[in-house]
Amino acid sequence: MKATAKAKAHTNIALIKYWGKRNESLILPTNNSLSVTLDGFYTTTNVSFDEGLTHDTFYLNDEVVEGEQYHRVTQFLDLVRQLAGKPIHAQVRSINAVPTAAGFASSASGFAALAAASSRAIGLDLSDSELSRLTRQGSGSACRSIFGGFAEWEKGEKEDGSDSFAIQIAPKDHWDIRVAAVVLSSKMKKVSSRAGMRRTVETSPFFNGWIESIPSDLEAIKQGIANRDIEQVGAIAEANCLKMHATTLGASPPFTYWLDTTVTVMQTVQQLREQGIPAYFTIDAGPNVKVLYLPEHEQLVQTTLREVPGVTDVKLSRVGQGITYLGDETIV
Repeated sequence: MKATAKAKAHTNIALIKYWGKRNESLILPTNNSLSVTLDGFYTTTNVSFDEGLTHDTFYLNDEVVEGEQYHRVTQFLDLVRQLAGKPIHAQVRSINAVPTAAGFASSASGFAALAAASSRAIGLDLSDSELSRLTRQGSGSACRSIFGGFAEWEKGEKEDGSDSFAIQIAPKDHWDIRVAAVVLSSKMKKVSSRAGMRRTVETSPFFNGWIESIPSDLEAIKQGIANRDIEQVGAIAEANCLKMHATTLGASPPFTYWLDTTVTVMQTVQQLREQGIPAYFTIDAGPNVKVLYLPEHEQLVQTTLREVPGVTDVKLSRVGQGITYLGDETIV
């Protein structure tokens, strides 16, 4: 038997950050997080389960992948096979329209697309919540990319992770907010998100303060999203981002994902606000900056950001959709 499915998933940008795990193996977070899905960055993945295969193969952008990336994919496929009760190998082909491991959440769209395509190809009929729960075990932030619009990943309380998955809090068409992804570097970061989280949780004296601030940030930003209030949403997202990155400076040894140009872009966004333009930045685990703004200010924001020395590109996104399926086939 050969069964194939193809899925497309968009990346998401966390407005309330996920930073820290309470369980490493199950990828259970220490706090709830909240994101907006973007239409400009995505991964398309084709998964073919074939009884004639003796091992899994993984191609990313038409190149064979080995090493740690390959093992993460095969380990995730093991979860899918276990859930379906079918010990059958697969060929995975992904096209990634996201810079990999540079702070653009490439693993979010990557594992969301992998989870959707592999579960469908192997015959699983999962609800969005079930798919989100499965996806989380490949990459935590990926569980939010199952949904379009705005999604909250609930950390859950159970030790088995059964109550830790994302839910949609506002659909794609709720609010036409825009995001400019300011590209400074597409290089692999020196400290991975996983390693950075672990070091922060274990050694940073600022970590507990960060965790304690999350519930009030979440309540206020959800109110701002409901009211389509760019000032409220932007101010909270920006402050939450800075608190997260402060925990890395307190880690031992300390580290940062920022470059000099990262700080310059942050200052440029603050200058836009001084000119009366409601623009706000957020930064994930990487040097690149994402800027929130409204459609009527798009040209000015884009032009201003492109003029910053060290900026290599500015990619514009609207609010994106959730998982889409692009066709499947079963040959017996």
